[in-house]
Amino acid sequence: MENLSHLNLTVMFLALGILLGMARILGELAQRLHQPAILGELLAGVLLGPTVLGNLAPECMGYLFPGSGPNAIALEAITSLAIALFLLVAGLEVDLSTIWRQGRLGISIGIGSIVVPFSVGFAGAWFFPQIMGGYPASELLTFALFFATALSISALPVIAKTLMDMGLYRSDLGMVVVSAAVFNDIFGWIVFAVILGMMDSVGGHGHHIGITISLTLLFAAAMLTLGRRLVHWLLPFLQAYTQWPGGVLSFALTLALLGAAFTEGIGIHAIFGAFLVGVAIGDSSHLRERTRVTIDYFVSFIFAPLFFASIGLKVNFLAHFDPRLVLTILVIACACKLGGGYAGARRGGMMVRESWAVAFAMNSQGAMGIILGLLALRAGLIDDRLFVALVVMAMLTSMISGTGMRLILCPKTSRRLQNVLAAKNFIRELKGDFRCQTITELATLAAENLGRDAEAMTAAVWEREQTLSTGIGNGVALPHARIAGLREPLVVAGISDSGIDFDAPDGNPAHIIFLLLTPDDDPVVHLELSADIARLARRENLAEQLLRTKTYTDFLALIKNFSTAVD
Repeated sequence: MENLSHLNLTVMFLALGILLGMARILGELAQRLHQPAILGELLAGVLLGPTVLGNLAPECMGYLFPGSGPNAIALEAITSLAIALFLLVAGLEVDLSTIWRQGRLGISIGIGSIVVPFSVGFAGAWFFPQIMGGYPASELLTFALFFATALSISALPVIAKTLMDMGLYRSDLGMVVVSAAVFNDIFGWIVFAVILGMMDSVGGHGHHIGITISLTLLFAAAMLTLGRRLVHWLLPFLQAYTQWPGGVLSFALTLALLGAAFTEGIGIHAIFGAFLVGVAIGDSSHLRERTRVTIDYFVSFIFAPLFFASIGLKVNFLAHFDPRLVLTILVIACACKLGGGYAGARRGGMMVRESWAVAFAMNSQGAMGIILGLLALRAGLIDDRLFVALVVMAMLTSMISGTGMRLILCPKTSRRLQNVLAAKNFIRELKGDFRCQTITELATLAAENLGRDAEAMTAAVWEREQTLSTGIGNGVALPHARIAGLREPLVVAGISDSGIDFDAPDGNPAHIIFLLLTPDDDPVVHLELSADIARLARRENLAEQLLRTKTYTDFLALIKNFSTAVD
């Protein structure tokens, strides 16, 4: 039996340590510059790969990252595991119920941001394959389907992170964007799974194309129906009788690996199985937000950096950089994604400013676009030149996405929390012990001061809360609703000394609860106030100091002090 030698193991650990360390350092730097972490992680691979180190010190690069042999196989195996786990995390972000809860609006945006780029991408690749980077060895139909999918998919993890950074993830706009991105992700990965089956069948490496597609669709249907129900039934048992977070974490990874093995076995890449397992687990209401975040951290800070850094080791980005091809793909991708997202939002009834914000959010392709490109490169469907163009396009669209949303929404504004607080809308000691009781108490006070029906207002807030819990973290929660006929925004603030479970990402109870009510015809004020409260909530000692206040005057004074410090 062949084993890795002492030298092989030494080189493997040395290479992984350098790759992970460089990726994490540059990933942190990218985030400090308000860019996706994968930008820095990819750059780490570019610096250590043939683009930089391979030119400056080819012997050193060949020693650390050989192109063949035991160490190359070991690195390939580790990165294959990493990409499968990353897709598990991407699947965990998917909440199928958000699509139905957002109704026509979310589906309208999802369809618009898929149909336009998919149609244009397919037509361009079909009629002008050479211009789009195809080459004669490519199967035209397969290449056209791949190119269309690469232009139409959105990067849900990047979109979610951008919304979180802006304090809008749990806002109404954030939920609409996430629901549309979920729709995009599911559509894109199912289509790409079929494409992979077509490539394997054509190359004689897999089952007959009909069998492969049938098994793929059958597995997807089973995981999204029976699989979801089984996971939903098992999670309470795991949470009750196993140690946290080890029980649920082991369960999620076990299922992901089994799902990956199945889809790899039927001729579809392993990542599709891991993704669907993530969807089945993430869609359960029994999965606590804190557990989801723990799994995300486990993968995103260890495995994901290794995978994205390894991409830079595969291609010389300078030697294969084609400015004309990069510009062509970037312009087509942005124009189609922005146009389709905007049209879908407008058709769904959103206002112009919101529609453009949604369009820029959906324009982000990030990690998903890179993964699609890498798999196509491995399968021989595209060459290095097109792969580099797709990576550059994916990264630039992600950078444009966050910047565009910030410019359009302008979160720093004169409408601040401190300007809408009032003594009559403040409760120093909340009586409720549960989320529904607290929302009822706050909404009832709001209704009394507005002269409205308390039950109707409570129902509106509770309906929104069931869509996605509004615990921000650091002891703060932000239940909210947009109310028809309301003229001005209203915030009811309450303090709970014992704390109330709002399913926050950090797992801590909320002690400071802000009930935000805004006019349904003024989405901008909702976004501005949500972002302002989210910025305040990032202060680690906010809740601790507000808990010490005894009067509304003390409470307001501290809010103003914190607001000044944040600015």
